[in-house]
Parts: sequence; structure tokens; C-alpha cells
Amino acid sequence: MFKIVKLQRMVPNIHLMEVDAPEVAEQVQPGQFVIVRAAEGGERIPLSVADWDRKAGTVTVVFMEVGASTGRLARLKAGDNIPTLAGPLGKPTAIASAGQVVCVAGCYGIASMFPIVRALHEAGAEVTVVLEARGSFLLYWEDRMRALAKRVFTITRDGSSGLRGHVSGLPEMLRQAGVAPSQVMVNGCTFLMSQTSKTLGGLGVPITVSLNPIMIDGTGMCGVCRVSVGGQMKFACVDGPDFDGREVDWKELLARRKQYLDEEAYLCHRASCARGV
Repeated sequence: MFKIVKLQRMVPNIHLMEVDAPEVAEQVQPGQFVIVRAAEGGERIPLSVADWDRKAGTVTVVFMEVGASTGRLARLKAGDNIPTLAGPLGKPTAIASAGQVVCVAGCYGIASMFPIVRALHEAGAEVTVVLEARGSFLLYWEDRMRALAKRVFTITRDGSSGLRGHVSGLPEMLRQAGVAPSQVMVNGCTFLMSQTSKTLGGLGVPITVSLNPIMIDGTGMCGVCRVSVGGQMKFACVDGPDFDGREVDWKELLARRKQYLDEEAYLCHRASCARGV
């Protein structure tokens, strides 16, 4: 069992969970993920690692409450135990030691981008961070990013913070700031990663995305997380989760992520009824 040290809501539907897991904390690297279960017999949930403390032996994940399993996880509290926290899984993110790196993040991806930004800063790269959300009330950890990055921009759909709109405005934003990236990194929902890859694809630089397909075991055994990259089949859990967004078959990935929407809606409804919501 793994003891929860802290569990708190950061912004609507986004929760931070810090767990006592010294063996994972000792080995985890930026870009890797863990698989957790809220209870015995529960669904296996892959979550990117947002932070860790090797000395204290804790691992931090930030997740979005979207269904029955993440809802159950969000209802736990400090002092509770979870039966599974398996990891670290996946390949660590390749960290550039020089050049200008643009890191685009939204939603739960803001948290998973933080250790990458920290590693880039420590390696000597010049980092520009772009945080994207529907509104300013969904932004978080901006202060953490500003402490590490040379510049931080925000994009909100409603214009409540930074540029009004979506990532389609990124090229002009970077041009005005005099940023000529040698690499782009994107973490967040599939739509954000696909749109950023398309919008900045013309720059001719690597666009590293952290894919989050449906996943079960996280070790390459089940094949559920297969994705098409550069015309070849890859497993996100062992070949990734990082891939070049210019080569990802986004149409296929988006379709595969919708495979179990009806089942997820039914389970979420049943869980809500059980809670009397």
C-alpha cells in the first residue's frame, strides 16, 4: 500500500496528489509516468509524474477528474492508502543542453511539463514556457515556471490572461518575442498537442509530444496504447511516451481515445448515483 501524503484540488477538476513511494522517487526522471489505482480491483490510471522528492521519498502527480476512477481518486484524502503506484514507466524525456526550447502546456500537462522545464533550465537551455487554458481560473504553477524560464506567456480562450484565443496565435507570439526555437515540447490533452504540432510544424524543428492513449499495463504487454508514428506502429508506454508530433497520426489517435466513451459515461453516471449526486 502507498500512503497519500497530500491530496488537494488546485483548480476546478485538477487535483494534486503526493504519495509516499521511495523506490519510485529514487529512480524517476522527467517525462516518465506511473500507474495508480484508487482501490483494489480498480482501474489502472496512467499519470505523468509532476514532481518528486528523493530525500523524502515522495512522488507527486496532478490529474484531471473526468470519470468514475479519477473521481474516486479525487475523493481520497491525506492519510489514505492506495494499492498501486507502479513506476517509473516510459522513457525519460531527452533534455537539450543548449538552444531555445519552447514548452507548451495546458491542463494537467502544466504539471507534467514542470520537471522538464526544471531539467532544461539546469542543463543550460533557454526556456520559453507557454501555458494554455480556457480561462485564467484554470492556470496554476505559473510562479514555478517563471522561476525557471526566461519568459512565460499565457493563452486563454476568454482572454482573461495573456493572448486571447488558442495556439494558432503561437507563431506570431514567438516572432514578436524574438524566439527562434530549436525544439518545441508539448504536454497536455491530445487536442492541444495535435494543434500545436500542426501550428508549429512549419518551423522545421522537433516537436516532442507526450502521448496519453488508452493504456492498461504500461509495460508493452497488452498493446492497447499502440499509436502510429511515422507510418510505424509504436507502443506509447515503452517506445514513448515522447514522440515527434509532426509524425503522429493524430486522426487515428483521437479516434482510438473515443472508443469507450459510452462505457465511461455509464460508469460515471453509476458512480454519481451511488454518491447521491
